[in-house]
Amino acid sequence: MTELTSVYPPFALTLATPRLVLRPLRDGDIPAAVEAAASGIHEQGRNPFGTPWAESPPDQLGPTMGRWYWQRRANSTPESWSLILGIWHGETFLGCQDVEARDFSVRRTVNTGSWLRRTAHGRGFGKEMRAAVALYAFDWLKADVAESEAAEWNAASLGVSRSLGYELNGVTRMSWGGKQETVQRVRLTPETLKRPDWQLKVEGHEPTARFLGI
Repeated sequence: MTELTSVYPPFALTLATPRLVLRPLRDGDIPAAVEAAASGIHEQGRNPFGTPWAESPPDQLGPTMGRWYWQRRANSTPESWSLILGIWHGETFLGCQDVEARDFSVRRTVNTGSWLRRTAHGRGFGKEMRAAVALYAFDWLKADVAESEAAEWNAASLGVSRSLGYELNGVTRMSWGGKQETVQRVRLTPETLKRPDWQLKVEGHEPTARFLGI
């Protein structure tokens, strides 16, 4: 019988840190992701995302998230790809860490974004999962640059970036959910990365890399 990893090879990928396991979301994981998001991600009126998806009404949150995961998976090609990684701490689903790129073979640049359920905030998980994808991007995918962004007021996200060695990369105004937001962009390279004192464990890299054209 054909394995699902032959249909979508990144399903073989697993990144492991001392406390977390990161792997691409499968359909069976989506209910856990919806439950985690529904439990609360951010303060009311403090939307940290370009699209305020986490503020969707309860009956729309699941379909909104499902469509997004299916769309990003289906549209991934070597020219433009996304890896949406679920985050597990033991048996508990904490959130998602995304890695995406366009024209990676030329630009050697990835972009990242993430979210965590509020009960996981303040425990260092955000830094640990971002460090994981930075290490994977630089040491395994051979990226030259990792970029991210956050609302200017988002001290927690920008604090994670600063702690890992990201450098400020310009400020811009954007429309987030129809509201004007000042957004701080940040940039990381292998040379500026403040590496953690642990080693990232990676499984399933080869089929993933082939699928992404790397």
